[in-house]
Amino acid sequence: MSIIKRGAERQTRGGPESGPQRALITAVFVSRVGNGLFNTAAILYFTFVVHLPATQVGLGLTIAGLSGLAAGIPAGNLADRYGPRTVWLTSLALQAVTMAAFVLIDSWLAFTVVATLDRLAATGGGAAGGALVARVGGEHPAAFRARLRTFVNLGVVVGTLGAAVAIQLDTRAAYTALILANAASFAFAGLIAFLGVPNYRPLPRPEEHRQWSVLTDRPYVSFVALYSAMGLQYQTVSLLLPIWLAAHTDAPRWTVAAVYAVNSGVCVLLQSRLGSRVETPRQGGRAFRLAGLLFLVSCPLMALTADVPAWVAPILAILAVCIHSIGEVWESSGGYTLAYTLAPDHAQGQYQGLFGIGFDAGQALAPVILTGAVLALGHPGWLLLGLFFATIGAAGPPIATWAERTRPTPPTPEAATDDPAPVGQGS
Repeated sequence: MSIIKRGAERQTRGGPESGPQRALITAVFVSRVGNGLFNTAAILYFTFVVHLPATQVGLGLTIAGLSGLAAGIPAGNLADRYGPRTVWLTSLALQAVTMAAFVLIDSWLAFTVVATLDRLAATGGGAAGGALVARVGGEHPAAFRARLRTFVNLGVVVGTLGAAVAIQLDTRAAYTALILANAASFAFAGLIAFLGVPNYRPLPRPEEHRQWSVLTDRPYVSFVALYSAMGLQYQTVSLLLPIWLAAHTDAPRWTVAAVYAVNSGVCVLLQSRLGSRVETPRQGGRAFRLAGLLFLVSCPLMALTADVPAWVAPILAILAVCIHSIGEVWESSGGYTLAYTLAPDHAQGQYQGLFGIGFDAGQALAPVILTGAVLALGHPGWLLLGLFFATIGAAGPPIATWAERTRPTPPTPEAATDDPAPVGQGS
């Protein structure tokens, strides 16, 4: 292995040694601290300060979430055509404006319009950000994305702790400060990226490239559907388990906070370490299968918290969440690897746009599925959920093999060309 290649691998696996990687990690961390500040207290602000009924808030967020899906592929195409940094910075600027506008709303219609614009910007930013990760991450974008997720989780935790202060104060001024701090975090993140991340030139596109060609890539579409379905596991911990603990067990209320902390802690500690082991499509497929098996163990354990004494329930819940969180790390690592390695370099924005749409759609449906089906069935529902995850995971290896088989043959080293040099960082 050449010295240059070993250096590139250390840069991606061993730590964020390059300037662009450090800058992108810092920018994302700052924006996620803002997200943690806002998301934790958002529902309280809209219901107690703006005085919107919770049902109206839920309807507005649903409309916004579904409308936001429309931005994924178009924004990805813009990133492929004009460069991912330009589109990502634009989305951050739009989110700074829409977030600040929340302090001015006084009606459901205004709330829904602002929330919709915010989600359109966020979805577009996700597509462009995914393409930017592919360029900044170099030869190992999935490993870099896994390490980036560590700082995403850490940023949300820091922001959540800050939001607790505002929630305790419970005043309009405190909630307004959170919203404006989140708006400022987008602006600050954009400034960091503008100064520290190169403005990568778009890659040459082959003649057969089409703006919607990702939709004809059946293996990739199948993978996105698989990842969307497996994405139910995120809200298994964040939504389903807290409701179960509160309504069906005698566990002390602090157990809910404990499972959040454990979930975030395990992901922060293991995401980079395990994610660096998943680099090829076949490894991504096997990671999916392993994740499904771990979820098959964790889901029934969560259900059993209703059948044990109050002092045992927190221990069992934390054990289940530890197992589930390890599965989450494998699931996300496999997903990132497949998302990047199966996408053509010149169309990363378009492909990451579809990847984000699939994930967001799954998350939008998760509350209905988890609360409407699993909770309604009780213990059998938890077992069926675990079996569902195991089945989805088992489909990972064959889909990965199919997708890998249908990728174009890479060029020989003699025919390969170097990545166009980035434009100056301030451009």
